[in-house]
Amino acid sequence: MATASSNCSPTLVLLNGKVVADDGIHAAVAIAGQRITALGTSAEIAALATTDTEIIDLAGRTVVAGFVDGHAHMDREGLKSTLPSLSGCRSIEDIVDKIAAIAATKKPGEWIVTMPIGEPPSYEDVVSGIAEGRFPDRWDLDRAAPDNPVYIRSIWGYWRSTLPLVSIANSAALKLAGIDAATVAPTGSIEICRDDATGEPNGIFIETNKMPVVELSLMRQAPHFSPAERVTALAASMQAYNRAGTTSVFEGHGVASEVLDAYRDVRATGRQTVRAAMIFSPAWGSTSPEDCRALLKSWGHWLAGRGLGDQWLAMSGLYGEIDNSVERELRSAAFPQTGWAGFHYNSSLPRDALKTVLVEAARNGIRAVGILPNMLDLFAEVDDIAPISDQRWVLGHIVSLTPDQVKQVAGLGLAVTTHLSAYLYKRGSELVEKLGRERAGEIVPLRALRDAGVPISFGSDNVPLSLFHSIAHAVNRRDRLGALIAPEQALTREEALECAALGGAALTFEEAEKGSITVGKLADLAVLSADPLSCAAEMVSQIGSELTVVDGRIVHRQL
Repeated sequence: MATASSNCSPTLVLLNGKVVADDGIHAAVAIAGQRITALGTSAEIAALATTDTEIIDLAGRTVVAGFVDGHAHMDREGLKSTLPSLSGCRSIEDIVDKIAAIAATKKPGEWIVTMPIGEPPSYEDVVSGIAEGRFPDRWDLDRAAPDNPVYIRSIWGYWRSTLPLVSIANSAALKLAGIDAATVAPTGSIEICRDDATGEPNGIFIETNKMPVVELSLMRQAPHFSPAERVTALAASMQAYNRAGTTSVFEGHGVASEVLDAYRDVRATGRQTVRAAMIFSPAWGSTSPEDCRALLKSWGHWLAGRGLGDQWLAMSGLYGEIDNSVERELRSAAFPQTGWAGFHYNSSLPRDALKTVLVEAARNGIRAVGILPNMLDLFAEVDDIAPISDQRWVLGHIVSLTPDQVKQVAGLGLAVTTHLSAYLYKRGSELVEKLGRERAGEIVPLRALRDAGVPISFGSDNVPLSLFHSIAHAVNRRDRLGALIAPEQALTREEALECAALGGAALTFEEAEKGSITVGKLADLAVLSADPLSCAAEMVSQIGSELTVVDGRIVHRQL
């Protein structure tokens, strides 16, 4: 039996299971307070229990370390239930009826803002799902709510990963937004659809942006998520992630002030059930390289190293992205509102400005996170000026990497977060066609990265939230068309579980504290609905947690 020296009796023991620990498989585990204190046979662990110990019979269930989502956007999950849903509407009349029912609960003049048309979570084939074969227009929505402004929001584009995005406003909403026949779209990526006869806007907006622009520009008058809604949604999000076995998240895209405020409220009121490590999403007031460097130099010292906070709620490092588009400016103008994003749009900068900022960050021990392919070359340029190889900067959303780029990632000391649902499952065949079959092995090259010693974590990106999808994709390497994508880059089930837990812990230098079931580590673990090491391959993605423990405390229970 493996034990840790402790004067405390176990507060919780799990018996008669399959505990997948760092040193092999055990039948039982004991927890005292926040820590794992013993692993062994059921008889050995049961002997440690006292009358104050909670004892749970696992009845053969598998226990794994709690997952650490390397790119979570956890706050979004609960927000999806904040707005009225149009799910189940199969015709324009269905939509009209549903909005009319909402209007009956509102006072005249109150806004009605709904979720997008279509079926969550991905909202595929929207128009084909409507009997009339078209979207409702302003006049349809006027029939539903003649006395209320109505706005049907677009999806967050990465839910579906295909364009365009569509949002719809009724006449009252258009009037409040100041949109009429003379209104010109603020960018070429937005179309204000119009009535052919009169030229008047018909209320339908079409945009070729995966991150919506319309709701933050033309339709800024529509209500955004309130602070109270964000708090309630975040607490609900944590419960959803717990049900998937996730006990920690790394918010590598950065979080905006409104999301940080929600986290602080949830923490202060005792509702936090998922540990959160966040990267700072700066709202740069200028895109001048020297202005940005000076700002970081003046206030950024608190972002260095592990930053501020504790094992429950921490912030460190800096998010960076190259972008000087018109769309960036339009989204940024809605500050401090961020919509679905939860990060500041003006954290992105022109390349020269971002390079200046990152060099300053490197010199001051401030880690940086980037999620676009063009960030790898920029990281290398920064390293030539101010070495970063000992700082574990993070490169996320790995799409494809050549063998030389894998070596470059390893040489720079980067950790990576991988978004397998998007780039392997949804787009695998598309990327094979783009790169050529001879280069298919470059698509999310997990085996090559692992062999190079690069820390790999899985990120859900909240599409969908369960990391069991990532584990399944890493092992099976099949896309949604059933095509096998570079099977030589597959991981074993044991390796994939390690990426989902210990790989995520590496993003915050917490490998010694969490990410595996090890005596002395934090008691973050999940009791699963099926054994991911032996179940049928097609069942891995469907696994959930029946009991989730964080910090030694049960936060989700279904058994």
